[in-house]
This record gives sequence, structure tokens and C-alpha cells, in this order.
Amino acid sequence: MFWLAQCTLFDQLPAAELEALAKVAEMREYAAGDAVFQEGDPGDGLYVISEGRVQASFLATPNDRRVLSFFGPGEFVGEMAVIDAHPRSATVTAVERSRLAFLPCTAVRASLERSSVFASNLARMVVQRMREFTQTYTREVVQAERLALVGRFARSIVHDFKNPLNIIGMSAEMMCLPQATGEARITARLRIRRQVDRLSNMINELLEFTRGGTGTKVLARVQYSQFLEPLVEELTQETEARGVRLEQADPLPSVPVMMDPRRLSHVLHNLINNACEAMANGGTIRLRYEERTGEVLTQVQDSGPGIAEAIMPRLFEAFATYGKASGTGLGLSICRRIIEDHGGWIEAHNAPEGGAVFAFALPLAGANHGG
Repeated sequence: MFWLAQCTLFDQLPAAELEALAKVAEMREYAAGDAVFQEGDPGDGLYVISEGRVQASFLATPNDRRVLSFFGPGEFVGEMAVIDAHPRSATVTAVERSRLAFLPCTAVRASLERSSVFASNLARMVVQRMREFTQTYTREVVQAERLALVGRFARSIVHDFKNPLNIIGMSAEMMCLPQATGEARITARLRIRRQVDRLSNMINELLEFTRGGTGTKVLARVQYSQFLEPLVEELTQETEARGVRLEQADPLPSVPVMMDPRRLSHVLHNLINNACEAMANGGTIRLRYEERTGEVLTQVQDSGPGIAEAIMPRLFEAFATYGKASGTGLGLSICRRIIEDHGGWIEAHNAPEGGAVFAFALPLAGANHGG
């Protein structure tokens, strides 16, 4: 009966109650690794640890078992069976050679009915234990979510960097060809320079995004057509290499816009790249422009499958994706922030004839824009 009196659950029980429980107790021995009970087993009693050490765990997913806690001499396990008589919700395993006393539910419940102190003890300890389990599990979930977030962020970076890195690689190979002309080498060098600048801009935007800042707002007055012309020419070369035709449906708008060309080019690169990915077997991207009162609208329309309705409300949220083969959805969140830093707006919808349309508006220089 000594081992029973040492358990905190029973330390206030009268000697007669302790003796009654000790008479029905069954001492069981377990080697290291043996299961005392498993999830789904009948909840038939309470176990008091006399010697050794056990651990409680549960199956979070088919391939992921999580340890809740460890218990040693003077502690107990399996108490929920006494309360609700449901099958076991956790697995208890011996960590080392252990001796546990098994107390049938009927005997423990009888003692609970006879002793209000015992009932109060059990209720208090169950609440305390559940609180500890909740804290442990919450910490593990938060840690797992943090790691998952880091993983998604890393995948996003790798994915978004692939295209400029591929262009750098191909351009470097062209420069090294023995038959490459001087003009071809100059062109390749310029392409490498542009892609290095693009990567640098992407890194800066990612860093600003992770800091939660509002981005750099150093805007200069630029003719929109002068900004678009070399950028569209560069994008045309990239899309052709991927089997996608880039078309200008309207003349370039010759209107003044307050902008940061470095950041704004990131938006068009991202939208065009997304459209290319949506059309793995090739297709067409059309650029449309429209001058409105106080703003200029740019539309990027592809001939792909369009945007899934389920993802439409979350399209511009971080890590939301809409059917791309890879990527994790940081790009559009960054695009929205860049456009908003320019005082504009961005939206997306599906065209009636099919395909996705991404549209963004920028205020004209000197215009009061409330969009």
C-alpha cells in the first residue's frame, strides 16, 4: 500500500480507502518499449507508477506521433477512463523497465463516490494535466507552423529566382561560344546585367516584405511609354523562349506617371511569369492600356485556364496559390504592395472568353487619385 500512498492523487485518502484500493490493485511489469495501453483500447482503469518511467503520446497524423509528457514514480496515467469510460485517446509506453499498479475503473469510481476529497483531487489534477498538454501541443504546433512558413518562403524564393537565373546561364553560354560575335557578346552581357539587377530588386522586395515595411517610396516623373518600351521588349524575348506569344493590343500610353521604375518592373515581370506558368503548353498574353480620368490602366490577359473561383478571394494574400505547378504565392502579395505604394490599385478576374486578367492602375503625375 506504500506505493499507493506516495501517489499525489491518493495522498489525502483515508487509510481505509487506500486499503480498499490496494486490495483490488494488480501490479504489472513492463520492459522498455512495451505499451501499457494504446489509443483505441478500452478505458478500463487507472495506472499508478510504482517504479520506472513511461511516456504518453498520440498520433497527430498517420506518420507523425507526438509525445505529450513523461511520468515517473508517484504519478498516474489513464485517468480519463475513470471519468468518461471512452476508449483510450493516447498511448502510454514504458521508457525503461517499469512497474505499474492497475486499478479497475469500478473500484476507483466507488472511492470517488465515498470521498469528496478524492473527487476534488482528481478533478484538479485532470484540469492541470490537460492545461499542460495543451501548452505542450500549442508550442509544438506553433513551432511546426514556423518551420512550414520558413519552408514555403524558401521554396518561393527558389521558384521566383529560377527564371532570371536561367536567362543568366543561357546568356553566359552564348558569350562563351567561340563563334559568338562581338555584338552577340555585348547583347548577352547586357541581358546578364539586367537579370542581376532584377534579382537584386527581387531580394530587396522580399526583405521589405518580411520586415512588414511599406517599401521605398522614392518616385520620379516618367513617361509611361518610355518605361514600358524596353521592358516589353525584354519580356517578349523571355516569353518567346517559353513558347508564349506576347502581344500589344494597344499603343503604348504616352502619359506621365510618378513611379519607381525598378520596383514597377517587378510587377510586370511577375504577372507575365505567372501567365506563362499557367500556359505550360504555350499560349498568348495580351497587354492592354487605357488612359482614364486621373489614371492609366494596364491589363495583362492570358489564354490559360483562368483563376479558380475558390482562390479568387485570397489571390493577393501571402502564400495563396491558384493552380500553378510550383511557387507559393508571395509574388502577388508583393505586387499589390508595390502598386499600392505607387498610390494605385490592382485586381484580377476571369475574362468572358476565357483566361485570367490582371489589371493595375497608376495615378497620372499631378493627378489627385483616390482609387
